[in-house]
Amino acid sequence: MKGIVFTEFLEMVEKEFGYDTVDQIIEDSKLPSGGIYTAVGTYPHAELVSLVKQLHLKTGIPLDVLLKTYGRYLHNTFTLNYTHFFEAEKTLFDFLESIDEHIHVEVLKLYPDAQLPKFETRRISDNELEMIYTSERKLSDFAEGLIEKSMEHYKQKGSIKRSFINEDGSKVRFNVIIDE
Repeated sequence: MKGIVFTEFLEMVEKEFGYDTVDQIIEDSKLPSGGIYTAVGTYPHAELVSLVKQLHLKTGIPLDVLLKTYGRYLHNTFTLNYTHFFEAEKTLFDFLESIDEHIHVEVLKLYPDAQLPKFETRRISDNELEMIYTSERKLSDFAEGLIEKSMEHYKQKGSIKRSFINEDGSKVRFNVIIDE
């Protein structure tokens, strides 16, 4: 998993809960990296899972809420650092459809070792898009937070319905429905 995911997570924790919490969750996680990350480095996904679990234990906030919140937070970083991806698409659905076809292709050019989730999309109607999320990392809550924030970015109101295709969460269907 790319280091930016770790560095931004720790930044979010520091902003919301303070540096002492960051220090404590790193210490309690007993990470092989020691919690030292660079944005362009690559680190085991298990370290992020450990950090999120430790934050959950420290704060009592449910894991799904933490992951969704972090997805929304990281979206802000993406819009600041990768503006061109958001400006290239005029609508929410166009943007969501571009994730696998364009954005992830560009990410892999820069970071060939990146292990990205797969998003298959299909327009059900003018106001509904189906997205199939596939990832061994099983971070659909995180993905949902990114989708929610994308809706806000494109000034769309609506809902997201999620259903598990695989019980283990490695394959999940999102139906993104825009209010007419």
